Amino acid sequence: MGCKMISLEPPILCQLPVRKPCFRTKTIAFSSYAPHKGEAVSTTTKSIESQQPKTDVYNVSFKTLGACKLGISRYPDFEYNAEGGTGTGTGTKITDDNEVSVSFDLKTLYIPPLTSATTMFLGLPLPPFLKIDIVPQLLQGNINQESGKVELEFLAKFCFSVGSVYQAPPLLVKTVLTSEESKGKIRSGRGERLDNEGNCKLVGVASVEPIDDFFMNSFLSLPTECFAKLNALITVSTST
Repeated sequence: MGCKMISLEPPILCQLPVRKPCFRTKTIAFSSYAPHKGEAVSTTTKSIESQQPKTDVYNVSFKTLGACKLGISRYPDFEYNAEGGTGTGTGTKITDDNEVSVSFDLKTLYIPPLTSATTMFLGLPLPPFLKIDIVPQLLQGNINQESGKVELEFLAKFCFSVGSVYQAPPLLVKTVLTSEESKGKIRSGRGERLDNEGNCKLVGVASVEPIDDFFMNSFLSLPTECFAKLNALITVSTST
C-alpha cells in the first residue's frame, strides 16, 4: 500500500481584486474678499442695497421775529414784535423735489402775547392791563427746501383780557400761514419764501366767528376776518 502525503499548509486562495466605488468630492469655497479702494462693487451687492427703503427724517425749528403785524376787521393793523416765539417739530420727506411734511410739537410752541411791551396800535402801546394771549392748537404742513415755499396749517385760541376785571371767551382762529398770497374778502397779503438762511414772511387770512360775548361781538364786528403777517426763521436739518 502506498503512502499518501497530507500537507499541513493551508490552501492558497485566489484573491480577486475588488473594485472600490469612486466618490467625487465637490469643494465649495467661500471668499471673504473685500474690494480695494477704487474697485467696483459687485452687481449683486448693488442690487440688494438699492432695494433697501430709505426714510429721510428731519428736525425742524421755528422762531418768530420782530416787525410782525396782526389785524382784525377793518381796524388798522397792530404793530407786533413777536421776537422770542419758538417751536420744534419733525419732518419727513414726501417727494423727490425736497418737499418735507412737518408737524410741530404743541408742548414746545410759544408765541408771545400782545401786550403794551410787544404791541403798538396807531403808534401807541396797547393800554395797560390789556392782554391778548395766543395759544397754539395746531401747526403743521409742508416746506419745500428747493423752492422755499411754505404752507402751514395754523390753529390757535386768541384770549382777550383786561387784568382780572374782564376775560372774554377765546376767539378760535384757523388759517394757512403761507409764503405765497393769502386773500379773503376784506383782507389780503403776500408772504416771502425761505431764503438761504431760513428767513421767511408768512401771511394768513382767517374768518372769525362770533363768540358768546356781546361786547366782543360788537367791538370787533364779528363775524369778520383777521390777518396775520409773521416774520419767521425756519430751519430744517437732518435727524441723526
